[in-house]
Amino acid sequence: MKTFFCTIFTFTCLCLTTARLQAQQANDFYTIIKSISEKRIEQDIRTLAGFGTRHTLSDTLSETRGIGAARRWIFKSFQTISNDCGNCLDVSYQKNYQEPDGRRIVKPVWINNVVAIQRGTKYPNRFIIMSGDIDSRISDPTDYTNDSPGANDNASGMAGTIEAARVLSQYKFENSIIYTGLAGEEQGLFGGAGLAKYAQEQGWEIIGIMNNDMIGNIRGVDGVIDNRTFRIFSEPTPPTESENARRSRRFYGGEVDGISRQLARYIHKTVQTYMPEMNPKMIYRLDRFGRGGHHRPFNDVGFAGVRIMEAHENYTQQHQDLRTENGIAYGDVVEAVNFGYAAKLTAVNAINLAALAWAPPAVEELAIGGVVEASAKFKWSHTEDIDVAGYKIYWRDTTSPTWDHSRFVGNVSSATLEGIVIDNFFFGIVTVGKNGIESPVVFPNKVSRN
Repeated sequence: MKTFFCTIFTFTCLCLTTARLQAQQANDFYTIIKSISEKRIEQDIRTLAGFGTRHTLSDTLSETRGIGAARRWIFKSFQTISNDCGNCLDVSYQKNYQEPDGRRIVKPVWINNVVAIQRGTKYPNRFIIMSGDIDSRISDPTDYTNDSPGANDNASGMAGTIEAARVLSQYKFENSIIYTGLAGEEQGLFGGAGLAKYAQEQGWEIIGIMNNDMIGNIRGVDGVIDNRTFRIFSEPTPPTESENARRSRRFYGGEVDGISRQLARYIHKTVQTYMPEMNPKMIYRLDRFGRGGHHRPFNDVGFAGVRIMEAHENYTQQHQDLRTENGIAYGDVVEAVNFGYAAKLTAVNAINLAALAWAPPAVEELAIGGVVEASAKFKWSHTEDIDVAGYKIYWRDTTSPTWDHSRFVGNVSSATLEGIVIDNFFFGIVTVGKNGIESPVVFPNKVSRN
């Protein structure tokens, strides 16, 4: 009897401790949102636009103009943040040499990414990445001398990345966070390709990358003004998956359940929970129609990655020579940026960076079974992490874009959902930390015949 009461007491204490941790974590998210400074973001956008041009092939020696001055300023900004947090950031350049390609690289150039790493306390080799682009361009993508302020595209995303680093550097996380400025985007996504290759060579475990490209415009070329809605672009399945996996989808489903799509759903859910005033729109597409962004090179090598951006673009402010025609002012200038909106999307990134950096590892293997039965059965790889509270199974109608139903099944390695027919739903599983934070959903990757 004494053992029984001790067990109940221990379980009750664990539940109370978990509840306190969950409440504290929720407060942290709200504090992070409030800490994002619109004023600092505005200052950083103005500074970046003030370098005249940040074209990948522009001046690298001047202290006031060109991409060289811009990337050194970004480097120093991360260093200042690191100094303020007790050297919590490892700041470096990641370089890639590019020969002329006969297209947009018209002379040899070093593509220099700026990388700031905030190491995790428990899983230092697991990374969630937030990126902005350093470079800019005007109408002619090879024009590297004329003014190209690039205020929204993409000083906004770069400023947001720096601001996220300022705020999150005041916290400790189990997983590592990378804040990065990627160069060579307008010339062919060279910076992202270089960092993705480097990540592979270093054996980094990438949870995902959130590429921020244009997060400061609320006035669309279609006349819509909207400071609440934003888009999350994600590809359906990884291009690196095996032929066997593609064949299996024909019978088991999963056409819209790749790792990038799960990352998009994670962001969507986190925003709806902690920033209900915002309207996240998941776009089931790698990027805009026929266009590209710096998450794609990470997708190309098998990493999860999404693009976060404004909902309503204004093409008169993108890739345009500075001019006025027929009463329309063309050019990507500071006056067209809404700094409050950029701050909101920076907060979107910051709370998701924090959530994923605080989250326990996702399961590596999930087997599903229950063919011709009135139940769905699951087995998965169990973690020994003492900070894991257990696992939660999610399911949704096959036509639903979001995970709409869930059941916490405890700290076990198998479970059965009685009365739920496997044919009618899609399923997934998350690892739940004692802090209440969940990993991204893992879609079944194995079929169980038992």
